[in-house]
Amino acid sequence: MGLVIGPRLSAAGGVAITGIDLAEPLPPEPKRRILEAFRDHHVVVFPGQALTREQQYDFARNFGEIAPSGQPGSKRHDVAHVISNLDKDGNPVDRSSSPVGNHRWHTDKSWHAVPPLLTMLRAVELPPTGGDTEFANTVMGYAALPEETKRRIAGLRVVFRWGASGGKAMMSMRDAPPVDHPLVRTHPETGRKALYLGNHASHIRGMPEAEGAALLAELLDYATQRQFVYAHRWCRGDLVMWDNRCLLHRAVANYDMGKYRRVMHRSVVRGTVPF
Repeated sequence: MGLVIGPRLSAAGGVAITGIDLAEPLPPEPKRRILEAFRDHHVVVFPGQALTREQQYDFARNFGEIAPSGQPGSKRHDVAHVISNLDKDGNPVDRSSSPVGNHRWHTDKSWHAVPPLLTMLRAVELPPTGGDTEFANTVMGYAALPEETKRRIAGLRVVFRWGASGGKAMMSMRDAPPVDHPLVRTHPETGRKALYLGNHASHIRGMPEAEGAALLAELLDYATQRQFVYAHRWCRGDLVMWDNRCLLHRAVANYDMGKYRRVMHRSVVRGTVPF
């Protein structure tokens, strides 16, 4: 059985690909078809994948340079790293109220000068129900904006900093200078425009901070309406890769996080400077 690309999973995006073992080397033709599906649907789901963290890292390298999460020589460097609701003793805890948590709409590492192209997440342990991830298609969100709003936001640049939603005290916890990116960025492969904002967006350059923050909040609410969202309901072994250039995402707090374990392995591939 060869690679099979299924129908679109929702109006907002998503497609499942079966008939491929991601633990094996990726030949050129399947890679081409995966990249086409990724371009067209923004979220690609590979069900039933049994991968070590090292094998996931090797698969991710097919699409570009890996953005490491740990320091060279550390156990988190150069492998898929662990995203979970566990404390240091392995006990589940509820972190959904954290202002910088994954349960708020965001795009990965947007506070970097060169933010990611894509993220991969593989489900290792899941709660009995819930623990979904939602993806908001900001190409669709931008396209649906009133023309007056499009003119108003054209050329604006957003200041991003880790922990921006947590206020100045939270922002000071990481030694990373703020960066700015276009509020309306152009997808480098499709040429389509998308909103670029989310949990780490602080304010708009050249605009009073309160006014800029209010505009960002208004646009975020608009871009995450249900018609623009694909909700992925995880099965163990799912590997999902998504396009950070035109999607927001969040983990959904729809299970008892203080009781059930949710463990995922993540890989992030570097992108290009937004324009």
